Amino acid sequence: MQQSKEERVHHVFEKISEDYDKMNSVISFQQHIKWRKDTMNKMNVQPGSKALDVCCGTADWTIALAEAVGSHGEVTGLDFSQNMLNVGIEKVKQLGMKQVKLVHGNAMEIPFPDNSFDYVTIGFGLRNVPDYLQVLKEMKRVVKPGGKVVCLETSQPTLIGYRQLFFFYFRFIMPLFGKVFAKSYQEYSWLQESARDFPGMKELARLFEQAGLKDVKYKPYSGGAAAVHIGIKK
Repeated sequence: MQQSKEERVHHVFEKISEDYDKMNSVISFQQHIKWRKDTMNKMNVQPGSKALDVCCGTADWTIALAEAVGSHGEVTGLDFSQNMLNVGIEKVKQLGMKQVKLVHGNAMEIPFPDNSFDYVTIGFGLRNVPDYLQVLKEMKRVVKPGGKVVCLETSQPTLIGYRQLFFFYFRFIMPLFGKVFAKSYQEYSWLQESARDFPGMKELARLFEQAGLKDVKYKPYSGGAAAVHIGIKK
């Protein structure tokens, strides 16, 4: 029986949750930390504000947001893999962050009222959802007017030569890393597929606009291996 994208993704993340953080660093050569830091600078998160991190996984970005909003702010992390959330729950507990709440739920139907958050983020999760536009619309719905919707995600490098190298790495080397470091060749094969099929920067910016977001800006990282997109709800 053919698995839906949602079922397949759920299986992948339930299985790789224990090794996910280690593998992220291996796969991106630690670059994802730098990309996120730069994204946070661009976001200029205000102390005391409310943020939602969609597809939060093991809660790394959720925790970075919690540091930015401080003890008077609130950050919610949402993910549909309980195993990934469990890893995040442990981290949050160890850090003693009372302002963080991790919730089991689906990005396609975000379980919060309209206009609830000042910032809504998604980091390396949009490519794994069944409908990119539906998730962006949901993110726009729950952000307050004037609030920011932010996506940090793998992208499509445009430089000839580098582009081919990038896809070779994703297709052949990354699943091999998955096999060596996490005993999960198949799961990391899936991750390269989802990255390969993901829209390029301009296309994703258009989807942001289609979702009703304004002043959409984006910036590539590492020659387009990843990119950040930021849109405002007017």
